[in-house]
Amino acid sequence: MEMQDIVFSHNVCDDLDKKLASAGYDKLFILTDENTSRLCYGRLSGCRTAAEACRIVIPASDVHKNIESLTQVWDELSRNGATRKSLLINLGGGMVTDLGGFAASTFKRGIRFINIPTTLLAMVDASVGGKTGINFAGLKNEIGVFSNALTVVIDTAFLTSLDSGNMKSGYAEMVKHGLISTVSHWAQLMDFDISRPDMTRLQELVRMSIEVKQQVVIQDPTEKALRKALNFGHTLGHAFESLALEKHRPALHGYAVAWGMIGELYMSHVRKHFPSTTMRQTIHFIKDHYGTFPLDCKEYDRIYELMTHDKKNADGKIYCTLLNDIGDVALNEVLDKEHVFEMLDFIREC
Repeated sequence: MEMQDIVFSHNVCDDLDKKLASAGYDKLFILTDENTSRLCYGRLSGCRTAAEACRIVIPASDVHKNIESLTQVWDELSRNGATRKSLLINLGGGMVTDLGGFAASTFKRGIRFINIPTTLLAMVDASVGGKTGINFAGLKNEIGVFSNALTVVIDTAFLTSLDSGNMKSGYAEMVKHGLISTVSHWAQLMDFDISRPDMTRLQELVRMSIEVKQQVVIQDPTEKALRKALNFGHTLGHAFESLALEKHRPALHGYAVAWGMIGELYMSHVRKHFPSTTMRQTIHFIKDHYGTFPLDCKEYDRIYELMTHDKKNADGKIYCTLLNDIGDVALNEVLDKEHVFEMLDFIREC
């Protein structure tokens, strides 16, 4: 797989207009949700190409990353004359890039799309790597396809309108990238004050995170082996996220991943001898910035059941990514019910 085209931009209009000038499309569409329409679309108002685009606006938040919103996008593409030569720009967070990428990849068997992520989570995770999809039947990202954006334009100026919770949500994925890469990368992340971010330094950390993901994805684009390293914290984290949705108290994705990393760091220590000092330092950082998941022992069985639906599972077994050490990943580790309950006990006790 070739390296994905990613533009680190300081002028989103100039860079977008340059990319579109050579794209050869017939009709242009811009997808936002209600929040990014209000907060972010204005930054494209000066773009020459944006003036010709048809706008599609869907409801905001992950609870709307569903078949209803997907159908709305398909319907508006169809009603406004989109063809196989048309192009869709996804301007928004991970919900928009995931859903928009899936809508584009399936409309008329696939039209091209460009991602312009506006949240930290979308910049370092959702918009890069070719995963698209929607939630279905209460499960995260249950329906989707692998499909790369034509281009991803990264402009950290969008983050000036991002609230603290969503900033921290994206940063959790960056912490994961540090844990699966190098001690130096991890240490820089532990030393960064995400509550009062230095935006110049953050831009460099974003670049480092994207490079980690790119290097993994280029070797394993469809998650047959190495790409599973990017799932660290997600096996348990997705279950937390799904349970929170069931309880009508949605949790931000990065928060759920952070809580999942606590359990999976613990299991990495127990089973793979991950260093206890590194584990404690990372967990301390997570607890300081993300708190803890409100967990009752009566919910253990439901969390285990949700984990059995994870897409990485096979042969009726739960497969998890663990760590031997920073940058030393153990893939396809089997978790039984006793392991899951042990992780949940640790999370409650620590």
